[in-house]
Amino acid sequence: MAKGLDVGTMNIICAEKGKGDSITFAQQRNAFLKMEAGDLAQNMLDSAKILYTQKDETINVLGEDAFKFSNVFNKPIRRPMKQGIISPDEKESIPMIKLIIERVLGKPEKEGEIVYISVPASPVDSKVNVLYHSKTVEALAKRVGYQTNLIDEGLAVVFSELGDFNFTGIGISVGAGMTNITVAYLATPIVSFSIARGGDWIDEQVSSATGVPNERVTAIKETDFSFNSDYEIGSIQGALALYYDALITYIIANLKKKLLEVAPPDVEFPIAVAGGSSRARGFLDVFEKRISEANLPINVSKVKRNRSTTADSKDPIYSIARGCLIAALTREDAEAVPAAEEKPQKAVTA
Repeated sequence: MAKGLDVGTMNIICAEKGKGDSITFAQQRNAFLKMEAGDLAQNMLDSAKILYTQKDETINVLGEDAFKFSNVFNKPIRRPMKQGIISPDEKESIPMIKLIIERVLGKPEKEGEIVYISVPASPVDSKVNVLYHSKTVEALAKRVGYQTNLIDEGLAVVFSELGDFNFTGIGISVGAGMTNITVAYLATPIVSFSIARGGDWIDEQVSSATGVPNERVTAIKETDFSFNSDYEIGSIQGALALYYDALITYIIANLKKKLLEVAPPDVEFPIAVAGGSSRARGFLDVFEKRISEANLPINVSKVKRNRSTTADSKDPIYSIARGCLIAALTREDAEAVPAAEEKPQKAVTA
């Protein structure tokens, strides 16, 4: 009954085993929106089973519905996380994240149920300290009743996508707040780091350049943007293409710099790219082209492509939670072996 939990800047996602070999996901946007309380509003929220809190005359709508209401009423959403960690600027961050984690995780079905939680690696281009964030989300899951373990987000991508390659390769998670990268050999990290740029950085740059609100840019990016289309100069989509390309170039430059600091083994390294900000149509085509031009100091065998239908567990937005689940199942299987009969640990697949 192990679970995997991806605590992302834009989405919080839980993965667990379903029937047979299937995986089920519970997902909520990591956001909330303040509204005035009132009988009509509360009745509407209750009938629609929308997650919200109330304090005095204020209602906080949480999750996906906060994002929907934001676009309908043209009001800015509030984000409990910023740049991949709990936002120090939002005083209600921890209570909101706590409620969303409780909603997607649910109660454990047995004592000592294992959950692996994705956390960012230390950034190479920012003074952001990830320790407080990591220990806080771990404590929130522990209070629900789980036996908690932390895993770097990039390594979770390796567990999710590179099982066919003996968990050797490069896992890249292009999230909203950060991009996390892990170079692993036989499931062991050689290099693990993050950079303080992701989908939010793109949205902010496009918003600043075009004067369009961030929430509107995000909505266009997620529903009406493709690298394979030609857009008018000055359009929002044209600006998105420009800043996406800048982000990809920046990711690869930092990867190359970190690889030059170590001596990786002489083996082939496939690359798996995941995370919500990698879902844009044509993203991997551009990424693969930039990788081929980068002259990395390792042998890149291929860029592994995920299918990208929202109903599919291979959608890149679910990769991190899936990798956390595989790590949790591996740990669960290892703990089930009696100490006297303990064998070398192997990662399981899901």
